[in-house]
Amino acid sequence: MQIYKVGGAVRDRLLGIPVTDIDRVVVGATAEQMLALGFRPVGADFPVFLDPKTGEEYALARTERKSGRGYGGFVFHASPDVTLEQDLIRRDLTINAMAEDDHGNLTDPYNGQRDLDARVLRHVSPAFAEDPLRVLRVARFAARYAPLGFKVAEETLELMRQLSDSGELQALTAERSWKEISRALMENQPQVFIQVLRDCTALKVLMPEVDALFGVPQPEAHHPEIDTGVHTLSVLEQAALHRQPLTVRWACLLHDLGKGLTPEHEWPRHIAHEHTGLKPIKAVNERFKVPRDCQELALLVGQYHTHGHRALELKASTLLELLQSFDVYRRPQRFEEFIAACEMDARGRKGLEERSYPQADYLRGAAAAARAVAVQPLLEKGFKGPELGEALKRERLRALKAYKEAAG
Repeated sequence: MQIYKVGGAVRDRLLGIPVTDIDRVVVGATAEQMLALGFRPVGADFPVFLDPKTGEEYALARTERKSGRGYGGFVFHASPDVTLEQDLIRRDLTINAMAEDDHGNLTDPYNGQRDLDARVLRHVSPAFAEDPLRVLRVARFAARYAPLGFKVAEETLELMRQLSDSGELQALTAERSWKEISRALMENQPQVFIQVLRDCTALKVLMPEVDALFGVPQPEAHHPEIDTGVHTLSVLEQAALHRQPLTVRWACLLHDLGKGLTPEHEWPRHIAHEHTGLKPIKAVNERFKVPRDCQELALLVGQYHTHGHRALELKASTLLELLQSFDVYRRPQRFEEFIAACEMDARGRKGLEERSYPQADYLRGAAAAARAVAVQPLLEKGFKGPELGEALKRERLRALKAYKEAAG
């Protein structure tokens, strides 16, 4: 029995960056031997065991062959005669197909170290194309390692295009797709994830609503970058630079989907795109079974982001409606995330990345003014039920008018 560290632990050590997960592969052992040593089996798909002391994962060396469509359409074979090289060749990228023994000796049969040095993401073998999830994984790795200068090899992009065109991506479950998408959006350069998906035509398959934004012009006065798709990538880039949470990043990606539906004869204007965008935002949310907090914020940002930009001009009554829509009294954090998404949208424009955004503090102040209206005095005056709600609304409107006047 021989045990090796494999995959990310080896890759990241060689890159000189912190190692977060350690995967181990066991060569020359049987499941019975692992159980006899006290290891606990995990799952029924393939032989993975947990160390009884540390809880770390150990997988038996295995081969696999394609048996059906999608991510789960594989038959695995694990036995003591499966070699380390056979186990490594089934992995996605050469930089993930290296192994290291306890003494630090490297096994690198597919030139992963060479590709690390060259900053190239390259598939290990043609078997790469058997797993459609790898299209998303490679795009995610591209987003993670873009700051180090990594690019996807052209021959790997070509395989990804073939996978995208084959219909295999439709076999991915919503859960598996969202897991990769959400992880990719939280990488250092999530805009690279979207760009790589577009480069291999996968974006058109997975998120045609986002793909449709590229080539759609906007007024140059507000959008020096002009192209709506380019703007969306820039907004996502700003969200990562400002370390925004997943909810905000997802909303940033989808906020302008309505512009993809504007008739060409109306370009570069996009009248009411906030409302036409709600249907495609809902469609993308449902397709990937997106968590509720991300769904809700994306819809609210899509509908109200222009209100955010025009905050200083809004009438007190419109301001109150905006605050009510976000339920700022019980959900203050959601409104804070809306403000963040609006600011990222304002900064995601060519040459305007450092612009100030006074609307943010103005909106925070408005929310604070509305929240400061006390209910107790109204109860003491005898208001209750629907009448109490109306009285509260009147008082909040009065508070917002006073706030606007004070703000000048």
